[in-house]
Amino acid sequence: MKKSPAEINAIMGALRDLHIGTPSYRNLNESFARLFEPGPDGMLTHMPVRFTAGTETHGVILVAGPGAGKTTNMLHAIGSIEALANNPETGVPRYIYVTVKSPASLRSLAGQFLEKLGVDKVSDRAKVHELWGMVRHRLLRLDISLVVVDEAHDMFRSNSGSETDTMFRMMKSLMQGDHPVVLLLGGTERLLDITRLDAQVNRRFRKVIEPALDVGANGASIRKMIAFYADRAGLQLGMRDDVAVRLIHGARYRFGRCVEITLAAIEEALRAGDETLAGEHFETAWAREEGCPVTANVFAVEDFMTIELEDDDEIGDRLQAARKEKVRGKAALKTKRGKKAA
Repeated sequence: MKKSPAEINAIMGALRDLHIGTPSYRNLNESFARLFEPGPDGMLTHMPVRFTAGTETHGVILVAGPGAGKTTNMLHAIGSIEALANNPETGVPRYIYVTVKSPASLRSLAGQFLEKLGVDKVSDRAKVHELWGMVRHRLLRLDISLVVVDEAHDMFRSNSGSETDTMFRMMKSLMQGDHPVVLLLGGTERLLDITRLDAQVNRRFRKVIEPALDVGANGASIRKMIAFYADRAGLQLGMRDDVAVRLIHGARYRFGRCVEITLAAIEEALRAGDETLAGEHFETAWAREEGCPVTANVFAVEDFMTIELEDDDEIGDRLQAARKEKVRGKAALKTKRGKKAA
């Protein structure tokens, strides 16, 4: 029996609320939990663990490509500590969540922080260090314990070395002083490379890396994921054995994208009134998402692995290009010195 649009929307909403814990999520959750003090009852409190003779806090960096599920995993990790959800004295959570707007500067980032902290407008004449002073004051007044920064790699888009150093000092200052907070940063591999440039910042962060999926190692688990969501939607499975492999390739080898495409295929099946989730639903969902012809649809063609898919992780590509340029520069300098010596 075909479901009504309202019923379908309810089913899809319930599916989107589900969360599948991957090994990297469990690693994130464990690393994150260790940064907060347990209470007398054994439950974690909002109080950060203090390191270095009680003078500073530590943080976590979650590294993953676009579509891997960074944001979802961070939100679920935060939700696992109930004490962070609400401060009864202020009526607001004990954390703020900021998604960096690119291009970012210290001034624009301070403005984003202050907006989350309830300051709608600041003077254009205020100096940057004054803005960050206001940020630290508001964190103290609201008793905020955690600062979450998503797309944190965008804090370091500037080519200026001084701007990068100032960003580092800002992060360290938030984790020190009278009211240090825990930092949870999410970003691409560029974030990991940048933070390694500063030894003091690097040692304060635990790193959790979301690896790319592997067809051989993860094919069976992805098929189980499809079956899990289909069952929750009340659908039977009627797919070819290679649909999971096609899904991994089409999702750019990222788990979060696998989930998104699966949910889109389930919605296609529900709206068509079908009782079985099949490859054709994935093909239709993929075509809507990618806007591609049948000949470029990974769920339609036989030799789907030959389809080259564009990706939006240009940051990693640019960083790799920069490294190659650096190597070429060093080689050229070595050659030049050799000629002079001769």
